[in-house]
Amino acid sequence: MAKLWGGRFSKNTNELVDAFNASIDFDKRLYNEDIRGSIAHAKMLAKCGIIPVEDGEKIVAGLKDILADIEAGNFSFEVALEDIHMNVEARLTERIGQAGARLHTARSRNDQVALDMHMYMKREVAEIAELLINFEKALLTVAKKHDKTLMPGYTHLQRAQPITFAHHLLAYFNMLQRDFRRLLGVWEGADMMPLGAGAIAGTTFPIDRHDVAAQLNFGKVYCNSMDAVSDRDYVIEFLSFASMLMMHMSRLSEEICLWSSTEFGFIELDDAFATGSSMMPQKKNPDIAELVRGKTGRVYGHLQAMLVTAKGLPLTYNKDLQEDKEGFFDAVDTIKFSLAVYRDMILTMTVNVDKMQQAVSKDFSNATDLADYLVRKGLPFRQAHEVVGKCVAYAILNDKFLPEISLEEYKEFSELFESDLLEALKPYNCVAARKSYGGPAFTENEKQFAIGDEVIAAQEKTLAELQANL
Repeated sequence: MAKLWGGRFSKNTNELVDAFNASIDFDKRLYNEDIRGSIAHAKMLAKCGIIPVEDGEKIVAGLKDILADIEAGNFSFEVALEDIHMNVEARLTERIGQAGARLHTARSRNDQVALDMHMYMKREVAEIAELLINFEKALLTVAKKHDKTLMPGYTHLQRAQPITFAHHLLAYFNMLQRDFRRLLGVWEGADMMPLGAGAIAGTTFPIDRHDVAAQLNFGKVYCNSMDAVSDRDYVIEFLSFASMLMMHMSRLSEEICLWSSTEFGFIELDDAFATGSSMMPQKKNPDIAELVRGKTGRVYGHLQAMLVTAKGLPLTYNKDLQEDKEGFFDAVDTIKFSLAVYRDMILTMTVNVDKMQQAVSKDFSNATDLADYLVRKGLPFRQAHEVVGKCVAYAILNDKFLPEISLEEYKEFSELFESDLLEALKPYNCVAARKSYGGPAFTENEKQFAIGDEVIAAQEKTLAELQANL
């Protein structure tokens, strides 16, 4: 098959080179953006008098027909035509003749693919934003159901202080808020129109780049042609966002694996979100959580690969930049799957409230509260810490927990202990007393729920604005 760029060459490309050079197997998913961009370009060329108006109309009609064919599954992509751009252009010229050959006036595949990627990025950012909001809603919904469900909080995977399950989930809700903020930064980097930069130095034709930007709902236009075709910062920013998001989801995955184990027994995953063993019939495995945890490393790899690809490239376009797509597309698919499945998995899991309550009642996570009790009685905290440490050692030696030690025994460690200390040691009271802003107290949960509702409302408003500018 003749190459659209083959005028300078006297022999056909080697078949292996064709296969190695081609990107159509993965960049065909850009077909919608490629055709929309070409329609905007053709309209601008006709409007500026660069091509005849009637040719512009033929091009637009032909491109719409090709779009319909692709979406109906009636379009055959050819590896010999290398990429989505040349597949579409070749088919257009085949259908409408000489007018189709005018489409590529005043543009290069360099700025064309950059345009496609910017448009595709914006669309994916909007879709991911919606999935992210839905996952946040799921966390908030479950948190509200468990605002009084006590559980141990951990440091170093050792029981530290009593908290609520709501407070634990709200920690992830806050992480996702930051992820949403970073996602908006990705949109800002993608919302810049590169078409018209040509291969490197723009064009001699009197094009109107701002007209194309307006047609395609771009907020800005690249002001340097060399930067426009070589910039992949927005791809790296996306992969950085994706890596941070997956890191947060991986941390939650690890906790789900722990919580669903027999040793913890804090939650049970719905059967629809777990798998069994081919050998051990009793098993119920948290495979989804494990897969999300595992796929996190894969997304990290895509970020590293893109950073390494871009680090040594001279301006402007180099074929290395074709490597920007496969890792990006895979990261998009991975985080969209992870967010969608996690929303449903969180909403359907069973929280074993009694098991959590038992755990927080049979540990020493109320030791800090006992020290605070002594501080309120006038003892400096460092001395109170030492006294309670001795109480804990005594309790362990006598196979007891702190509420099981008698007042007489406590008096041997400090005369400041009085009969009200047992109230101070109750896990419910320990949690209720932690009213500092951002703490786990039940009153603070209510405040954080209200803030969470406001955050979701603001994010949904922002999402609507993004969707209106696709």
